[in-house]
Amino acid sequence: MSYVDGFIAAVPTANKEKFIAHSRQGDALFIEFGALRVVECWGDDVPHGKQTDFFRSVQATAEETVVFSWIEWPDKATRDVGMQKMMDDPRMDPANNPMPFDGKRLIYGGFTPLVELLK
Repeated sequence: MSYVDGFIAAVPTANKEKFIAHSRQGDALFIEFGALRVVECWGDDVPHGKQTDFFRSVQATAEETVVFSWIEWPDKATRDVGMQKMMDDPRMDPANNPMPFDGKRLIYGGFTPLVELLK
């Protein structure tokens, strides 16, 4: 069964184009290292909740947009190897591909799919 890594980040809205360029460079490496699919989504209709929401999860400010991303892998073993390759690859060094957002507020996790519906 596939495996999914999910990410939420607060990106300065003014850095949208920098985020796209950063993603294209990094996402190509995920594919190179075994990912089946990488999706980067720019917040468009993200409501503010009364107790919790995407904004609070990453402490987004009024000048930031919430980004929701995921990477689909064929399985967890491929993901584990691919992620290690990402960490070891000099192309991912922040000096070569600086993050256009505060990485300390990035949240992420790995998930095993439970239900999948396709048309």
